[in-house]
Amino acid sequence: MTSDNGNPVVVGVDGSAIALEAVRAAAREAVLRRRPLRIVHAFIWPLMNVPLGPDPSGPATGGLRHQAERYVAEAVAEAAAVAPDLPVTGAVVDGAAVRVLLDEACHGALLVLGNRGLGGFAGLLIGSVTVQVSTRAQCPVLVVRGEPRATGPVVVGVDGSESSAAALGWAVEAAARRGAPLVAVHAWLYPTPVTPGDVLPLGHDLDALAAGGQRLLAESVDGLAARHPDVPVQQRLVRGSPAGALVEASRTAQLVVVGARGRGPLAGLLLGSVSHAVLHHAHCPVAVVPHSGPDARP
Repeated sequence: MTSDNGNPVVVGVDGSAIALEAVRAAAREAVLRRRPLRIVHAFIWPLMNVPLGPDPSGPATGGLRHQAERYVAEAVAEAAAVAPDLPVTGAVVDGAAVRVLLDEACHGALLVLGNRGLGGFAGLLIGSVTVQVSTRAQCPVLVVRGEPRATGPVVVGVDGSESSAAALGWAVEAAARRGAPLVAVHAWLYPTPVTPGDVLPLGHDLDALAAGGQRLLAESVDGLAARHPDVPVQQRLVRGSPAGALVEASRTAQLVVVGARGRGPLAGLLLGSVSHAVLHHAHCPVAVVPHSGPDARP
């Protein structure tokens, strides 16, 4: 395989089995994109002022630094087993996980993380690491979770925002690389009071609301067929919660793609319940795409 010498696909590792699963996914993504793979371990211990070398009474290969290097070496070997011709580099980078990953994302085409791990990545999907990285990374973030599939559609959430448009553009490129169809999902809910005293507009027409959602969906995907004639595009309008619609669609998808920000039902996607539900409950990997930045590209 030859590389385009572009920015690498980056994957964070910590020695866990789930991190190795992320390495395998990252290697496949790098092959699809014809990009090199960079494997990184965030080494926080220098910040803690603890001994890093081997114990004087123990083996010379002991110590935290050598352990971190073994994590990276194991991950490099795993990537080579998946894609023998893929250019792979590995590095132990001093610093806390979030800072290291955000720095790497500045020069990455894609950042890949496991859904949970050890050390700096502990509790990835229930703590702050995944939220901070996904909301602030300058490149798309792929969270590896659920069942890996080589078949099924790429599913993308659509809400008409700029972030949604970026996610849609990234998703159709991902579908083209995989030879997969694209399913664009827009979910809508009948307006309900949120707090006591809320006043809602009178005369909501369900048919009109549905028609508006369908129009938004059609306008969002307009032009995709001309740019990507090889990608079948399906529009899916769902009456229900956006999180529920995307999680349900993930049952048969090989990838779910969401924007890093949204509006309407998807507003604050990575700060509220929608993102948490998708990242916690999706049955396949989830990609979070920023709407701006030099590395927000497929």
